[in-house]
Amino acid sequence: MTATVTGGRDDTDVSALPPSAQPPESEPGAAESEPSRPVGRSRFGVVGRPLGVGVVGLWLSVMVLLPLAALTVTSFEEGWGGFWEAVTAPVALASLRVTIVAALVVALINAVMGTLIAWVLVRDDFPGKRIVNALIDLPFALPTIVASIVLLSLYGPNSPVGIHLNATQPGLVVALAFVTLPFVVRSVQPVLIEADREVEEASASLGASNWVTFRRVVLPTLLPAIISGTGLAFARAIGEYGSVVLIGGNIPRETQVASQYIQQQIEIDRPVNAAAVSVALLAIAFLTLAVLRWFAGRSLRREEGAS
Repeated sequence: MTATVTGGRDDTDVSALPPSAQPPESEPGAAESEPSRPVGRSRFGVVGRPLGVGVVGLWLSVMVLLPLAALTVTSFEEGWGGFWEAVTAPVALASLRVTIVAALVVALINAVMGTLIAWVLVRDDFPGKRIVNALIDLPFALPTIVASIVLLSLYGPNSPVGIHLNATQPGLVVALAFVTLPFVVRSVQPVLIEADREVEEASASLGASNWVTFRRVVLPTLLPAIISGTGLAFARAIGEYGSVVLIGGNIPRETQVASQYIQQQIEIDRPVNAAAVSVALLAIAFLTLAVLRWFAGRSLRREEGAS
């Protein structure tokens, strides 16, 4: 055996050792053959995933799918002919027309005023800004019947301001505008907060007016949020009941909305007619949400393509 000591290090000639004392040679690929185990991975991730999906599916089935299925079955108890007759009854069509027209008007008003309010809350500073920002969410927390009482006291027969909107279609619009106010504001606000101000400043430095800057630079960025909030406001307005029950007057063919017509049909023991109109409202709301989903996906694909 030959050993050489250099600077305190033992350099031993391994080839000179007897075969029994030589270290075993590692086989090629032995390290690669051992599978690597992920650190911190537990069996809960494998077992918990289908369990979570099952719990969510069960909850949605109990809370959403089963009630909707029961409503649809009830609406077709008298067959397709009975369903069509209930939906196309003159009073039912009139209530649907009043509901859709009022909801469209309210959605357009919210698209303009909601965007303006969001702009002021994000870009301007003024005394009481936090209070105004908190009041935007008041329709979410306030019972809608309370809103109807307040509106009736303010715009009813004994109006202290001299404006009488009781049992009129403008009264419906005011009530629906109140309960749908937060949708556009809260949809546009985060987009404005994250918007790049340097692009607007560059547009202004190139001589563009404020209107041109808003129309060419700001509005394309805000448009998906405005459309999303407007669609949600429309979907909420077509099913609203509490805020219009007093101020609306419930006059058939004039101020009676679809939700009031449904209640009327239940009171006179016509559940099939009530269920049929409810399914019609459900179809309108579902179509609105489907259009919003399509538009959101289209906008996302456009942004990914641009990036």
